[in-house]
Formats: sequence, C-alpha cells, structure tokens
Amino acid sequence: MSRALIAIHGKADRERVAKWATQAPTGTRVEFKQAKRSLPQNDRMWAMLTDVATQKEHAGRKYTPDQWKILFMHACGREVQFIPALDNATFIPWGQSSSDLSKQEMTDLIEFIFSWGSEHGVVFHDLEPVA
Repeated sequence: MSRALIAIHGKADRERVAKWATQAPTGTRVEFKQAKRSLPQNDRMWAMLTDVATQKEHAGRKYTPDQWKILFMHACGREVQFIPALDNATFIPWGQSSSDLSKQEMTDLIEFIFSWGSEHGVVFHDLEPVA
C-alpha cells in the first residue's frame, strides 16, 4: 500500500491503524489530523464572504469573496504569501487552502469573519446554526 487514509470512528478503525503502523516499512510518513471542516461550514463561510464582498471595501476598493477569504485567513494567523505571477506583472496569493482546515479551525475563521463584519456594519444573511 503506497497511500491510505482512514477516519477513526471506533475501536476497529484504531486497530486497523495500529496494524498498518506495525507493518509499514521504515521511512513511512504518518500524519494525524483533526476532522476536516464540514460542508455546511464551507457553505456558511462562502455566504459570509459574499456578504462582506458585496457590502464592504478595503483600502478603498472592492474585493471578491476569494480575496476576502485570503485577507481573513491571514488575519487569523494562516500563512499567506504573494508571489510574482509568471508574467512578472502581478502577484498571486499562495497559502493554505480553507479546505485543509479542521472543523475547529473553520469555526474560528467563521467567528472571526462574523466578529469583523459585525464591527464594520456587515449584514449577514445566512445565520442558521452550522454543524
């Protein structure tokens, strides 16, 4: 097996992971991550980013929801760099994708967007509870 992914839901999953670990060749990489963000969380984030993008400006100009996402992720401590585009005329963002966030990290991001938006007069339209 060259690659495997398992979500641990109980004892059987833990036993399978332990078995794989004992059989893995030397040099095998193992990574443990918290559960990924949920689709409802993702939907909420994009709805909120759209509300911010349609209602607010930053540094005197309007930004897209994608651009606001980068601004908020950077504000939450996520590493974001801007690297020169291949044409050397512009810069493009490079950094962690929101799809890599855990449920808790996504909750923190959503709460930050809500807090910032509330302080800046954004009216959010999708405020149903998110799982």
